[in-house]
Amino acid sequence: MLLKSHSQKFILLLGLFLILAAAMCASIVYGYARTNWTIAFKAFTDFNGSNEHIIITSVRLPRALIAALVGASLAMAGAIMQALTKNPLASPGVFGINAGAGFFVVAAVSIFHVSSLQAFTWLSFLGAAAAALTVYFIGSMGREGLTPVKLTLAGAAMAALFSSLTQGLLVVNEAALDQVLFWLAGSIQGRKLESLIAVLPYVTAAFIICGFLAPKINVLTMGEDVAKGLGQKTGTVKIFAAIAVIFLAGGAVSISGPISFVGIVIPHLARYFVGNDHRWILPYSAVLGGILLTVSDIAARYVVMPEEVPVGVMTALIGTPFFIYIARKGFDRA
Repeated sequence: MLLKSHSQKFILLLGLFLILAAAMCASIVYGYARTNWTIAFKAFTDFNGSNEHIIITSVRLPRALIAALVGASLAMAGAIMQALTKNPLASPGVFGINAGAGFFVVAAVSIFHVSSLQAFTWLSFLGAAAAALTVYFIGSMGREGLTPVKLTLAGAAMAALFSSLTQGLLVVNEAALDQVLFWLAGSIQGRKLESLIAVLPYVTAAFIICGFLAPKINVLTMGEDVAKGLGQKTGTVKIFAAIAVIFLAGGAVSISGPISFVGIVIPHLARYFVGNDHRWILPYSAVLGGILLTVSDIAARYVVMPEEVPVGVMTALIGTPFFIYIARKGFDRA
C-alpha cells in the first residue's frame, strides 16, 4: 500500500479526478477532424452550427462521457468480483460475463432484428446474469467447492463458448455481421448520447449499491465464518454484489461491446495505492478505469489514422502483459 493516511488517499483521489477531467477534455478536442481548445470552448459557449462545433458537441462529447462511464463500470465490477471470489484474475471479461452479454445482443440482432437501445440494455443484463450464474454453478461443482482456479477455468470456458456461438450467428447472418463487428471488438466510436442515457439509471443504481456494500465487502473478505460471526447476512451481500456487477458489466457491454482487461488491471492498481479497504478501492477503481479507457480511446484514434483501432484492442495491448504477470503470481501462490 503506497498511501497510509486518509488525507493522502483523498488528495490523490481528487488529483485523479482532475486527470480524468483533463483526459475527457482532451478526448473532446483531439481526433481526425482538426480542432483546438478555443474551438471546443466556443462550441459550448457560442455554438454556430459549423462542422467543428457539431463534431465536438454531438460526437466527441458523448464519446468522452461514455469512455469514462464504461471504464469506471468495468473497473468497479472487476474490483467487486476479485473481492468476493478471492481470485486475482476475476473480471467481467475473464469470467465470460462480457461474452455472455455480447452473445445475447448479437442473437437478438441476427435472429429477431432488434434495434432498440432499451432492448440492447436489458439483453446485456440478461446475458451477463446468465453467464455469471453458469460460471458460479460450474465453479462450485466437485468436492473442493468454489476455488479461484476452478472459477477461472469455468469463466474461460464460458467466454469461449459464448464467443463461438456469437461467431456462428454472425457467419450465418452477414447483415448482422456488418452491424456488430466493430462493436464486438470493443469500441465507443460513433456511440450517441442516447446510448449513455439508456444505461445511466442502472449504472447509477449499481454505483449506489457499491457505496453501501464497500464496508460489508471488507468484512466478507475476512472469511465467510468471520462475517457471519459478526452478524452479517453474507447471502444478501453477495446477491446485491451480483446485481451491481450485472448492471455495471451489462450496461458497459450494451454501449461499447465486450472490452477486456480493464476489470483486471485497475483493481490491482487501486489496491497498490490504498490497500485492501474497499471504501477506497471502489472509488479509486472507478476513476482509474475512466482514465484508462479515455486515454486508450484517444490513442486508438492516432494508431492508424485516418482509420481508428477499436479501443478494446488498445486495452488488450495494455492488459495482456499484466494479465500474464498476475496469472503467474496468483497461481504460484495457489
